[in-house]
Amino acid sequence: MYAILDIETTGGKFNEEGITEIAIYKFDGQSIVDQFISLVNPEKEIQKFVVKLTGINNAMLRNAPKFYEVAKRIIEITTDCTLVAHNTAFDYRILSTEFERLGYDFNRNTLCTVELSQKLILDQPSYSLGKLTKALGIPMTDRHRASGDALATVQLFKLLLEKDIHKSIIQQSVKYYDRRIEKQRLQKLIDAVPKELGLFYIHDDDGKVIYVGRGKNVKAEVNRLFLKQTKRAVKIQDRANSITFEKTGNDLFTRLKYYIELETLSPKYNFRKKRKPNLQPFNNDDFLIIDKGREIEEHAIILIENNEVFGYGFTNLAYQENKLDILKRMLTPIEDKELAKTIIKNYLNKHNVKKIVRL
Repeated sequence: MYAILDIETTGGKFNEEGITEIAIYKFDGQSIVDQFISLVNPEKEIQKFVVKLTGINNAMLRNAPKFYEVAKRIIEITTDCTLVAHNTAFDYRILSTEFERLGYDFNRNTLCTVELSQKLILDQPSYSLGKLTKALGIPMTDRHRASGDALATVQLFKLLLEKDIHKSIIQQSVKYYDRRIEKQRLQKLIDAVPKELGLFYIHDDDGKVIYVGRGKNVKAEVNRLFLKQTKRAVKIQDRANSITFEKTGNDLFTRLKYYIELETLSPKYNFRKKRKPNLQPFNNDDFLIIDKGREIEEHAIILIENNEVFGYGFTNLAYQENKLDILKRMLTPIEDKELAKTIIKNYLNKHNVKKIVRL
């Protein structure tokens, strides 16, 4: 679980700022499952430049709750979560300072989307939230308001999770999370997995992915694995500490991501057989394969460029269809192009894909 947040403040001297607005979206890696948004009376004046930037003034906050009145809700929604923000150091410092004033020791693990973006989305002229989301085609409303910035950060973080092919974000988060809870029993692991088409990742005590599975119904596949009594299955069950999952939306993406991630992650308990490469060229050099996404109005996209697989990803095609440069930035590049081409060619030869757009 992640608590993705944004905080607006009064401005002023270091560690003397007060919170004027806060937005927190509880995110399970797939969708928002809870949220908290509120103006906050900081009980101090707001700097004039901040009023001009955010549009929040003292008159708006006169009847807003004070921080101590919303503190319990903030603790509840962030419990057992990793805090995520764009420049987390700032938001976490402000939040911790407010709790210190109440005599409460607020401790959470954190992730910063600025730092993650610098690692996963290279060569951007700016990593500010406004410029980065514009470059990636992520729509943003209410800039410099807590809810608008936090929602944009949710979409950015979702994209970063997709681009993180080595699963370093999830593995580190799982490792942090499991320091705070007892090891879960197998039934609790099964209960946490949805009945969705996609992939699942079994993690050991250190958060490392030890097995990757797939299926039309992830919960059923996990249950089937945990009922097996083979030597390999028993070892997986003994070492299973947490399970994460990814919805894929369609069968082609399930296959593509599964085989690519077997090569990338090299899970200890997966069998990996050598696939015979399909060296035949595609019928066209440049085209998009468009399939069903994970959500309504979302599309799964694979870009073929110069008869090679460039990358894959999810997007709202209505917004991106004629903006190839933005689309390419949103896609996750594929390194093993021969493997990807083999999987896609074999799939296209056996199935009728609904939509292919020539470029």
